[in-house]
Amino acid sequence: MKYIKPFISEIPWNYSWYYRAMSLFERQDGEQERYLQANNREFNTRFGYPNNTIKTSRYNVFNFLPLNLFEQFQRLANAYFLVLLFLQLIPQISSLAWYTTVIPLMVVLSITAVKDAIDDMKRHQNDNHVNNRSVMVLMNGRIKEDKWMNIQVGDIIKLRNNQPVTADILLLSSSEPYSLTYIETAELDGETNLKVKQAIPVTSDLEDNLELLSAFDGKVTCESPNNKLDKFTGILTYKGKDFTLDHDKLLLRGCIIRNTDWCYGLVIYTGPDTKLMQNCGKSTFKRTHMDHLLNVLVVWIFLFLGSMCFILAIGHGIWENKKGYYFQNYLPWKEYVPSSAVSAILVFWSYFIILNTMVPISLYVSVEIIRLGNSCYINWDQKMFYAPKNSPAQARTTTLNEELGQVKYVFSDKTGTLTQNIMVFNKCSINGMFYGHVYDKKGMKVEVSEETEKVDFSYNKLADPKFSFYDKTLVEAVKKGDRWVHLFFLSLSLCHTVMSEEKVEGKLVYQAQSPDEGALVTAARNFGFVFRYRTSETIAVVEMGETKVYQLLAILDFSNVRKRMSIVVRTPEDRVMLFCKGADTILCQLLHPSCRFLRDVTMEHLDDFAIEGLRTLMVAYRELDNSFFQAWSKKHSEACLSLENREHKMSSVYEEIEKDLMLLGATAIEDKLQDGVPETVATLNKAQIKMWVLTGDKQETAVNIAYACNIFEEEMDGMFIVEGKNNETVLQELRSARDKMKPESLLESDPVNIYLTSKPQMLRIPEEVPNGNYGLIINGCSLAYALEGNLELELVRTACMCKGVICCRMTPLQKAQVVEMVKRYKKVVTLAIGDGANDVSMIKAAHIGVGISGQEGMQAMLNSDYAFSQFHYLQRLLLVHGRWSYNRMCKFLSYFFYKNFAFTLVHFWYAFFSGFSAQTVYDTWFITFYNLVYTSLPVLGLSLFDQDVNETWSLRFPELYEPGQHNLYFNKKEFVKCLVHGIYSSFILFFIPMGTIYNSVRSDGKEISDYQSFSLIVQTSLLWVVTMQIALETTYWTMISHIFTWGSLGFYFCILFFLYSDGLCLMFPNVFQFLGVARNTLNLPQMWLSIVLSVILCILPVIGYQFLKPLFWPVNVDKIMDRIHLSTKLPLPPPTRTKLKYASCRHSAYAFSHKQGFGALITSGKILRSRVSKKNSFLFKK
Repeated sequence: MKYIKPFISEIPWNYSWYYRAMSLFERQDGEQERYLQANNREFNTRFGYPNNTIKTSRYNVFNFLPLNLFEQFQRLANAYFLVLLFLQLIPQISSLAWYTTVIPLMVVLSITAVKDAIDDMKRHQNDNHVNNRSVMVLMNGRIKEDKWMNIQVGDIIKLRNNQPVTADILLLSSSEPYSLTYIETAELDGETNLKVKQAIPVTSDLEDNLELLSAFDGKVTCESPNNKLDKFTGILTYKGKDFTLDHDKLLLRGCIIRNTDWCYGLVIYTGPDTKLMQNCGKSTFKRTHMDHLLNVLVVWIFLFLGSMCFILAIGHGIWENKKGYYFQNYLPWKEYVPSSAVSAILVFWSYFIILNTMVPISLYVSVEIIRLGNSCYINWDQKMFYAPKNSPAQARTTTLNEELGQVKYVFSDKTGTLTQNIMVFNKCSINGMFYGHVYDKKGMKVEVSEETEKVDFSYNKLADPKFSFYDKTLVEAVKKGDRWVHLFFLSLSLCHTVMSEEKVEGKLVYQAQSPDEGALVTAARNFGFVFRYRTSETIAVVEMGETKVYQLLAILDFSNVRKRMSIVVRTPEDRVMLFCKGADTILCQLLHPSCRFLRDVTMEHLDDFAIEGLRTLMVAYRELDNSFFQAWSKKHSEACLSLENREHKMSSVYEEIEKDLMLLGATAIEDKLQDGVPETVATLNKAQIKMWVLTGDKQETAVNIAYACNIFEEEMDGMFIVEGKNNETVLQELRSARDKMKPESLLESDPVNIYLTSKPQMLRIPEEVPNGNYGLIINGCSLAYALEGNLELELVRTACMCKGVICCRMTPLQKAQVVEMVKRYKKVVTLAIGDGANDVSMIKAAHIGVGISGQEGMQAMLNSDYAFSQFHYLQRLLLVHGRWSYNRMCKFLSYFFYKNFAFTLVHFWYAFFSGFSAQTVYDTWFITFYNLVYTSLPVLGLSLFDQDVNETWSLRFPELYEPGQHNLYFNKKEFVKCLVHGIYSSFILFFIPMGTIYNSVRSDGKEISDYQSFSLIVQTSLLWVVTMQIALETTYWTMISHIFTWGSLGFYFCILFFLYSDGLCLMFPNVFQFLGVARNTLNLPQMWLSIVLSVILCILPVIGYQFLKPLFWPVNVDKIMDRIHLSTKLPLPPPTRTKLKYASCRHSAYAFSHKQGFGALITSGKILRSRVSKKNSFLFKK
């Protein structure tokens, strides 16, 4: 029976549309409702709607320089050095030449500006590519081609098959009957299954008549732009009548037109107002935890620097007051210095300039170079290159690399991220016989591999060549004419809502609302039961080469409550048959008592299917008596036309016919995981990384995939399901779960409760350890309550104690809210990974966003920080590149702060021997080149090439990743160690050279304890010490490391002879003042004695600490490193393969889309192409 839904509502309207639109236009308090008129640009432009241009770039030619400099000087250190530069221009306090700051500052600003310009140019290129796409637009009664960016609100555009939708448009008409339009929404929600949209009848009559379309002057009142993908409300006013509009009439930007030759649409939202762009949100600049820590440490250094300058200024005041005052004949005070107090104030700023290298400006440019280098490693990694799509991994940002080594929580989408969104008919059970296993000649079961011989379907000319099956016994049963096997596949070929397209004879293309249905119909097709085409009243099936047409009597469509669908057909033999497929939990209750034994056998097979992680489905049939069906059909018609309790009446009528079913068997569909997903999840678990799946899919499917991926395991101590419909129920369920995982967490005496009570303003929740392994499942409805008020704290405490969490039926906004919740309450690094536009908000909310460039479009990738094609690359990104980047950055920062403390604090000790006069220890050019030239390459070599272990061991022992999660290698404690080590080294570097040349003379009797000789000895000793220090830090030596480390030391001596040469000193005596010092000092034994003693005394404590630490304060990583070092002396053991674990109990995964089916459309006849009879006429001739 047909059931035709009314899909327009004519509502009386009590106001003037134009008057209301104009009154809103006069108000300037923001857009509350949108008003537009078709084909009237003059009217629509009054509202200032944006055009269809997309802009993701930040700069243009005119604002780049001022805006970029403004952003760079927001960085505390850059602003500090700018202030320092101005201080150096004041002669009264300047103790260093201005170029010692200008040159490094210009280099830093230039490198950063060039990097930002290159990044923004790429964004401009992407924007231009999208904005310059072409589309057909109706202008002045003619169709003309224009660019996307020129489309405006109120325009009417024409779209063709396989063309992306330009903007959010109201569907007016299409080539299909009843103006149906089929779309694919992969870019929006990650789903590749087909969806249908329908225009309202009043506009569908316009068809493709350009005269009528040009004359169309409909007025639309609708909601203001928002990010709700599944909601739209509006009113179309046309010819004096009002028609309601909903999201079924709207085609969103990012959709792709399918199976529709052409369609026309009225542009409602453009550019940034489209729902696709509204979901993208604002791009925020992500900063790492290390950046935040550096800012804190820079403030500490400023305070330490200020305190030192204060001490030295006081020392200068005391010295001038007690000694300098009496030596003014030799050291006269300047005319602007009336007293020792004023002199002390000026010296304070002089020392502030001298000691500025405590915060070296080269630190930040070095960090940028290191991050850029480690990003290039990701881009160049051939093991993350996906050959089938010629797709390399991409580091789309260079600022987050070390954060990859600190991830604690991974939030993943399901469809297209963990799975391929490809369903494969894997096994089946028919009349108690199991099909799908492969046996060798000895009768032993073997695993399917690439070498396994496939079933030959050459006997079937309409078979899908991409379909694979390996059990030949099933084909033999089909060829022998087994009645139950034939009936089973006939059921699969009839009981569905799939649509068939056959543009070329024999080349069938199925468009299914659910990929599960597509897999089942394709399986039936290959085994000889080919669904050929359908009309509103018939279904044509080619059965073993013979075309049969079945009369379609009724479709009992799928719903979430029913969890099944049925179809009633009249066979060519005039028999009325009902075929049904659905969840085993439902169909078992509908079977005829005579099927009890067959049911038990089939249930055993279903258990086997579920253990393998397959999606299961039961198939049954019933032959109906003609008179019974006629009586039921009458009841069905009455229920369809009922205005009250229609859904309940329909359900009751369905139950009358869906009973006493005869069981045919069961199907097992593999929701194909991406390669290596279970192994990757198992590896991440060993690295103490927690996995949460945030999906819009239904609970059964999500849980099934969770078991297949090793997120949930059979050995878990408990599984909690939160499905409350109000605050009280959700709170009770969360607390009940927490009571089982950690009973004491509900007591007031619990340390975490005490902490939260005593520090309510502190949002960070300490880590809580449960008494076992648990899993949590929560749906979107319950999550809406759990994310409000006090329940949010309960949710995060409960969920974070679980090993794995599944959140299903989620909206894109909820995904972002969950990520933000964990970021807010836990001091951890989060990573979000997804592949669709519905994952963009989650990707942007996380500390690190990863986009999968898969089947579901490019939106996730374009908004991500890192992108690649396969989920299993994530373990390499984190455990190899992430861990290396974190370790390198920590070593770099520790060494960089140490070498600058050792370099700068020598001035502090020298002040006590120079009357606190703000005289520098070193030559001015040495100060300029120390960070920029002499020590830059060795530390870059360490930070770009060092590896504590190679990639094989990094993946073999994921436990090595754990220190990064707790930030053990560089934190405030490690910084203090660097400071103490730097103070000690500066003490050695000053007093050892001073002691070696004190009262010393050369062999010719001349003194060598002059200022310039002392300066040269100190700076040479310093370079030797910091070079040996970096040699100790380096664990992986390459040729480049040797060149950078020892070459820089050799380069120093070359520069030394050049800067101190006679020629330069004679040409520029005011700039180069160390005439002949190099050749007179380097041949002194005292100098080399000073270098040897300084190196030994500075390095000895480091060697002792590195030796004693693993013995007296070992951590887990030290034990693993010992195992690795032991293993390197032995042959490498073969890698242990992770055994995939599945639940022993079945987790029903009903193989249908979680949305209402196409049944009503099919039976209404609206889905029928007007040309179907012509296109399929050859079928009846055969």
